[in-house]
Amino acid sequence: MYDLIIKQGKCADGSVIDVAVNDGKIAALGELSEMISAEKTIDLQGRYFLSAGWIDAHTHCYPSSPIYSDEPDLIGVASGVTTVIDAGSTGADDIDEFYRLTRSARTNVFAFLNISRIGLLRQNELGDMNDIDDVLAHKAISEHQGFVVGIKARMSSSVVQQNGIQPLIRAKEIQAYNGSLPLMVHIGNNPPNLDEIADLLTHGDIITHCYNGKPNRILTPKGELRSAVKRALDRGVLLDVGHGSASFSFDVAEIAIKQGIYPNTISSDIYCKNRIKGPVYSLAYVMSKFLSVGLSLSQVIDCVTKNAAHALRLSNKGRLEVGCDADFTIFDVVDQAQVFADSEQQNRSGQNLILPLAAIVAGQIMLTQDGETRNVC
Repeated sequence: MYDLIIKQGKCADGSVIDVAVNDGKIAALGELSEMISAEKTIDLQGRYFLSAGWIDAHTHCYPSSPIYSDEPDLIGVASGVTTVIDAGSTGADDIDEFYRLTRSARTNVFAFLNISRIGLLRQNELGDMNDIDDVLAHKAISEHQGFVVGIKARMSSSVVQQNGIQPLIRAKEIQAYNGSLPLMVHIGNNPPNLDEIADLLTHGDIITHCYNGKPNRILTPKGELRSAVKRALDRGVLLDVGHGSASFSFDVAEIAIKQGIYPNTISSDIYCKNRIKGPVYSLAYVMSKFLSVGLSLSQVIDCVTKNAAHALRLSNKGRLEVGCDADFTIFDVVDQAQVFADSEQQNRSGQNLILPLAAIVAGQIMLTQDGETRNVC
């Protein structure tokens, strides 16, 4: 007998699958025999979608942050997201507290360690080079292996102030010392110039806010991909959306996507303010925007499952495969006219809205508000 069986879940490509779970892991896949039983069975009847659990690769969910804070479960399982990655809210000074707070969350929580020891204590956390303490960073990473999945450097003028590209050079040194953990780099207003940033990045590094509308963006004024960014992508550098309050432009995304410049990962850069007042609201809402700018449902789901797991090196997540963690998202795609807003006060009309109904973490089921209304499980 299995712990859980999910029957007739519709995949993003339209196929239908059964999944069996034991001890928090996927135990069997395919068309399961009617003779097989489980303590709990969910029959989606081919009506609702089932995917590996959604991963939001860029959030801010350290509840004690004085700038960008939220509760992991509000942006996580309550929104159909099984795994959230906090993108640099904490540095070496407060990573211990953040780890302790996340142990009671139902959502899987991981962290990018801010290379500034103070984390997001203030907006210009890289304005003083003395706050980049290599020894403390190495200690924090060593003591939180499995929780710290990468390091974060916010490389925009308001953050680095007079320090230019130097914080990124230090970030690469910290990265190299720690076995080349993924490095997520925030891009925004210059200096430093994006060309300088891109030329320092190597395979597996992540450019977040990749479709921002600021002058220091991935596209030239003529709408072509910057040469330095192209070289970086050719080296295996990854693009992450990181929508946020000020870092996503429909114009940039549409021009880029038409040229085949796709995001590797779709993330929200969510925290309490842009969750409640927009323009983010939820990861599902951000995902829905990409249906309106040319991505297929399968592409969108890949960006929050297998692509995200690969970028973050979460080897047991993001895939519907035997032996992987039994993290799933049940969702629907409703035909409902929407007017979506970006971070530049520009709107786009869309006709499809991705609606999360349940998050399942290690086989444990948590319905969203819409899932409760529909009595999905």
